[in-house]
Amino acid sequence: MRLVSWFGGFLVVGALLVGVISAVQLHPASGHSLTASRQALALFGVHDAVPDPPHKILPPSPSPVPVAAAESAPAPAQPSRPALVVNSTQQALINQDRARNGLSALTWSSCLYNVARGQAAYLASPNVAFQHYGGVQQDLGCHLGAQVGENIGWWSGGVDDSQLNTMFMNSAEHRANILGPYRYVATAWAVRSDGRAYIAVEFG
Repeated sequence: MRLVSWFGGFLVVGALLVGVISAVQLHPASGHSLTASRQALALFGVHDAVPDPPHKILPPSPSPVPVAAAESAPAPAQPSRPALVVNSTQQALINQDRARNGLSALTWSSCLYNVARGQAAYLASPNVAFQHYGGVQQDLGCHLGAQVGENIGWWSGGVDDSQLNTMFMNSAEHRANILGPYRYVATAWAVRSDGRAYIAVEFG
């Protein structure tokens, strides 16, 4: 009788081992299957199985992500945006020049100001050649008339409306715009980080 019960016990343990081995083969990459199989053997009194030493089977570690390094690295240097100068006396100087020549004053246009602001800021951007960049085409988009014009200039010493107005009036082409058949004007300055100031004067 004891032989039968021993034999029956071995059959039960053998059946469990086959089940455990099958489970391990079905899920070879799963750490949970191995852990569960050890616990199942211990429940049936198999005490001669040697337990795994601590840390023998390690769970897969996540790939290191250099988050801290990315956060602590300084951001790449961005070129500083030119500062826009709103308080300009250029319109007043232009209207003085026009009055001295018997012409009516020009009215400020917010649409032309948007063009002037964009043109001045673009001219003050790094690595941009000093030339006209479609300001007159944008002036036409303001629908203030068929005649439009643009004066641009720069001054290394910062914003100087008087100096630029004198330079414009001493240049035949720029003077022609100041004294031209326009009704509207807008001006904007943009100053680079090195202090050089760029002006755009839009006429419509």
